[in-house]
Amino acid sequence: MSNYSDLTSQFLWNLPVNWTALAQTITDPNVMGQMQKAWSHFIQTGQVWALLIGLVIGYMIRNLTSYG
Repeated sequence: MSNYSDLTSQFLWNLPVNWTALAQTITDPNVMGQMQKAWSHFIQTGQVWALLIGLVIGYMIRNLTSYG
């Protein structure tokens, strides 16, 4: 286990400096508004029906193919 933690710490300390995954510019901080917009788009495009039909068909196939 010691070798694994040593390798992990060496990897983390040797990351390039310009790796900017944590430093992002936020242009629209309205998170709830973005979620509401995404949900309304999900409903308006009919993807919710595809999700529900897929869940029902998947449940039926799972029950038909399970043994016991």
